Amino acid sequence: MTEAPFRPFDTLIDESAALRQLRAATEGAEDGELFLERRRSESLLLDDGRIRNASYDASEGFGLRAVKGEVAGYAHSTHITESALQRAAQTARLAVGDGGGVMAPPPPGTNRRLYRPDDPMADAGFSVKIDTLREIDAFARGLDKRVVQVSASIAAALQEIEILRPDGQHLRDVRPMARLNISIIVEQDGRRETGTMGGGGRFGLAGLLARDHWEGVAREALRIALVNLEAVPAPAGVMDVALGAGWPGILLHEAVGHGLEGDFNRKKSSAFCGLMGQRIAAPGVTVLDDGTLPERRGSINIDDEGTPSGRNVLIEDGILVGYMQDRQNARLMGAQPTGNGRRESYAHTPMPRMTNTYMLNGEATRDDIIAEIGNGLWAVGFGGGQVDITNGKFVFSCTEAYIVKNGKIGAPVKGATLIGDGPTALQHVRAIGNDMALDPGIGNCGKAGQWVPVGVGQPTLLIGGLTVGGSAT
Repeated sequence: MTEAPFRPFDTLIDESAALRQLRAATEGAEDGELFLERRRSESLLLDDGRIRNASYDASEGFGLRAVKGEVAGYAHSTHITESALQRAAQTARLAVGDGGGVMAPPPPGTNRRLYRPDDPMADAGFSVKIDTLREIDAFARGLDKRVVQVSASIAAALQEIEILRPDGQHLRDVRPMARLNISIIVEQDGRRETGTMGGGGRFGLAGLLARDHWEGVAREALRIALVNLEAVPAPAGVMDVALGAGWPGILLHEAVGHGLEGDFNRKKSSAFCGLMGQRIAAPGVTVLDDGTLPERRGSINIDDEGTPSGRNVLIEDGILVGYMQDRQNARLMGAQPTGNGRRESYAHTPMPRMTNTYMLNGEATRDDIIAEIGNGLWAVGFGGGQVDITNGKFVFSCTEAYIVKNGKIGAPVKGATLIGDGPTALQHVRAIGNDMALDPGIGNCGKAGQWVPVGVGQPTLLIGGLTVGGSAT
């Protein structure tokens, strides 16, 4: 059953009373808002033929912020009441001190609708979801006699937010999210390997639960597992690396994207600090952060401060032209907010965060790029990685990669890691494909203990001189 829409000013607290407390907290401040949220989510996991987890979660609360200069006072509560709001206002007010600030202009309005404000959990009943997971399990096991284990999961969530500003501006967004994942383990001659595939976005579960969709996901998960079953130890050394289109953009997100967030540059802790207007990448490299793509995982109608999301060019033909900004950092840097002020929940303060970050197409074909490699690696799948924002150094593990010799793709490899730094890797881009793709909808981004959904993408890329870690002798 679908619940009534989240309308806190109709059912929980009087809007005029809330505005009065907000104004008391932000008098003499430079910015601030009242952020209210209700979030509901469910997840189901079938593992090895059994339902291992079935969960439902619901939460709601508010966060009140008052900002002056570089200081922000923030208080939050799970109780949306006038008394709780009054206590929060007194706490947030401490950041304003004697006041004297001038309130920043409010965000511009927007009628943008990038996704339907429908509850994805209502698309199918509980029994339908369970039956679908069992069908996936049976189908995947029947694909190949080497399949020994199948895990399949369904997740859906609905986030409803309200933002009230001191000038009385009232903003609202309703954000659905759905995802399906399938993982398959195969065994041959005592060796076991795994393949995983899935994705989703800001839409309902109906399309993900359709048989013609999940059959394709299961086949792809099996393909990856069987590729890994044949993989040989990865070579090690400095070599040319071709990155596949789509999900390999996670390397771009981590090694470059975080370094272009406004707060890191204002605090001079980014490897790209002070380089605005200078060449930081090879000619032809154009990178965007775009929160306006319909139904994508990282897209938002408005950010968590109320600013409409944007299509922001960060690097244009190799030149640094923009940072991602929230309202506070934009004001302190003399820039404009870009719609990148995001927070995990009402219990967190907003900060500059990515939405969907991707590189635009070049002119080369994938085959042309592979043909340029004399001795290197073709990496099309990535797992975990680590990045140091201050210098852009990264280490990423490959989940699917192949040896390339004399322009020909050879054996798959296991245990390959890519080691380098973002600024250098950007400068060493030697070819850009014409096959730009976005990831299937699986990205999550962590920063300062907060997690938000994101998207990544890129065309096939050839990067010269990356260090590959491997175990081959």
